[in-house]
Amino acid sequence: MEWKWKQKQPIMNYNAEGYYIVDQKLNTERKSTIVSVITPVYNAEKYLRKTIDSVLNQSIGIENIEFILVDDCSTDTSRDILLEYSSKFDNIIVVFLKRNTGTPGRPRNIGIQLSSSRYISFLDADDWLEPNGLEVLSNILAETGDDYAVGKTIQIQSIGKTIIGEHESCKERRSESPFSIPHIFHHLGPRARMIKTSVIKDNQIIFPEMKFAEDKQFFIDVLTHCRAISTTQHPIYYLNRLDNQNTRLSNQTNIIQKTNCNLKVINHIINKKLDLEKEKMVLNRLYEFDSITRFFHTPHFQKTKFKIVYYHKFNQVLKTTKKLSYEFSEEFIQPMNKVVYKLFCERKYKQLESFFAWEKKEKIKEVIIKENRPFVVVPFLEDTYKYIRIPMHSVFVEEYVEKNIYYLKFKVFGDDLESITHGLIRDTKNALNESSLPVSVDKSGDGLLEIDLKLLNYLPTSTYSIFLCFNDYLKINIRKQIQSKNQYQYNHRDFTFYNTIYSNVGLKITTIS
Repeated sequence: MEWKWKQKQPIMNYNAEGYYIVDQKLNTERKSTIVSVITPVYNAEKYLRKTIDSVLNQSIGIENIEFILVDDCSTDTSRDILLEYSSKFDNIIVVFLKRNTGTPGRPRNIGIQLSSSRYISFLDADDWLEPNGLEVLSNILAETGDDYAVGKTIQIQSIGKTIIGEHESCKERRSESPFSIPHIFHHLGPRARMIKTSVIKDNQIIFPEMKFAEDKQFFIDVLTHCRAISTTQHPIYYLNRLDNQNTRLSNQTNIIQKTNCNLKVINHIINKKLDLEKEKMVLNRLYEFDSITRFFHTPHFQKTKFKIVYYHKFNQVLKTTKKLSYEFSEEFIQPMNKVVYKLFCERKYKQLESFFAWEKKEKIKEVIIKENRPFVVVPFLEDTYKYIRIPMHSVFVEEYVEKNIYYLKFKVFGDDLESITHGLIRDTKNALNESSLPVSVDKSGDGLLEIDLKLLNYLPTSTYSIFLCFNDYLKINIRKQIQSKNQYQYNHRDFTFYNTIYSNVGLKITTIS
């Protein structure tokens, strides 16, 4: 029989607010610290030590960190782990709740209430930080005086590493209005960001106690109160999606429940009565991204026989738009979402359902060019909706190698030719393995991409995607219809350019044995 050692639990005298502070550390005189890291804990024993250690080992020094961990009545050994660390480190403040709240909102709010540092950062109990993450963000805030800084989040999955929310870490920005950054209101999870404590406390910003979207509302409130923010390309936060997806509340909440929470956030934003242009930007995320893109793209929508439930819920969302002084669909970024909205309004539900089934099934969609603008062809829709505009489209022209440099000629169509800044090669299994590539595009859309095989020699053997980058972080592939495989050798390595399953140009790097 396997025995688990358990530390003796302290006698807990819960206060009137329903929580107990271990060792009553807040009653002693606390040293001034730079940042308070706030972590809600619930049944997190598997990764909790890794999470805590990632804070203890920060380059900024534990003496500059106030680490507040609030346990929401865990039933595993999480509390024993917390007691162990609390007994060893004065800067670790452990809080036990009397009753489980069922949401990370309440534990985070308690952490905010108890915090005493200049800045606040959040860390979930199964994620971890880059060793210099807190130092990078706090230095930026100290240098700029900005209200908020955010860096790169790396999502860890069994299939590899990807970057989350690239819009907020694609380049170094300093002292910019949050409303000047496209998509800044997307991906508003509590990761890779640091905020002035005064912004949160002076404006009485709290997490709503919901099972979903509580972080979305909180960070929308934070950003709308920020005078200036900074972004950085530095890795800050590792989002753990290895084997614990089912333990997260957001994964235990179905799409209808999530939409109910989104409705609360929508009404919250409308009631804030923001300046019109600010309101448009915030609400577009909630209407287009949450209520169409995420809502109808769920596998459940394709499978269920009760699609009427979805339509009823979407109608509830649309009712909130009656309070607006503008036509909300005019703010949509993706033309495809405008088509979905119009089909719904015209009650063409069968076409709408067929559209989503086709979009998922058709991996290589037909694209036609009209007046140098690209359109995806949806063959079964009537002419009004058959041709849907896409921002950019690029096609392969030819390739060749000279003096160990691979040249790829392409043609690109769209409105943003002048915004194409560079090419990018990125490992399909580890997004941190990447290299920027020089690219040139003339006014007619004729382009040339250069890949120096010598410079790529440091990249590991793997398969790589090749992109054209425009508007800071947006990317398109280069479509290659003709199937071919061209192999070039350099320094005992093979560089094979081939067609991916989506008929795009890809690269495979292997070592010659």
